[in-house]
Amino acid sequence: MSPLRLGFGLPVSGSWARPANLVRIATRAEELGYESLWTFQRLLHPAEGDWGPMYHAVQDPIVTLAHVAAVTERARLGIAVVNAPFYSPIVLAKQLSTLDELSGGRLDAGLGLGWAEEEFAAVGVDSARRGARTEEFIACLKAIWTEDVVSFDGQFYRMPSARVDPKPVQRPHPPLLLGGTAERALRRVGRLADGWISSSRHDLRTVGDDLELMRAAARDAGRDPDRLRFIIRGVPRLTDEPAGADRRPLQGDAGQLRGDFEQLAAVGVTELFLDLNFDPEIGSPDADPAESMRRAEHLLETFAFAPGS
Repeated sequence: MSPLRLGFGLPVSGSWARPANLVRIATRAEELGYESLWTFQRLLHPAEGDWGPMYHAVQDPIVTLAHVAAVTERARLGIAVVNAPFYSPIVLAKQLSTLDELSGGRLDAGLGLGWAEEEFAAVGVDSARRGARTEEFIACLKAIWTEDVVSFDGQFYRMPSARVDPKPVQRPHPPLLLGGTAERALRRVGRLADGWISSSRHDLRTVGDDLELMRAAARDAGRDPDRLRFIIRGVPRLTDEPAGADRRPLQGDAGQLRGDFEQLAAVGVTELFLDLNFDPEIGSPDADPAESMRRAEHLLETFAFAPGS
């Protein structure tokens, strides 16, 4: 069993998402040995209805990581995720190539399909066939990144014969990670991607079955399943006292959470990042930012180096 790599979600949602806090969390996490720093995307929140407090006010993930790239040196910078249908491949390819260069080749690029009809309406894209659209998007993105002269003519996207430089620092391209929970989405990971990123709501008690599905899809596609990365966005609830027997994974005292880390590694999870943005007491615009930072730094210090110990 390989040690679980541990990362941390940057403050990008709610009242604690401020420049000084962003720099503090990024630099402190790197000092303490965390291997990765993560953002996520939400373009808007509907005027009617409620998607949850963590989605009310969210910073742009790519701009945020460009800022963090300038104040860190070692930690990988992860996007979990941006929704491919909201972009054209050439625009996102240029942004991510630039971010990869600015960070010295530390980018992990996570892509999703999108789920909110309001966001599809806002960007002027039809949500129908978004799975097929995203698969073609990936093919076009890889062509832009790997071909000296790229020409692409698909059903959804077209690239006239052109040179697109500079290329990313990482070759052949930054790792492409996909989100998704449906069986079709998980099989897509095995066929096309370098790895998978879970949602904040994924049931970690059955994640081993999901990983095996992706590994099987990779084998069916003639790919090496051992090269896939399996990344969990975990929403921890650290308590002073042990939680009861009916607790959910990543809820309880430090000993219980470390046990959860070990169980995730045992079923094949390669990486876990702790994301407090999805704690409603932190990721809300109404949360106390000072208390959010106190809890975040306590969490960082509690689990520093825990996966490799």
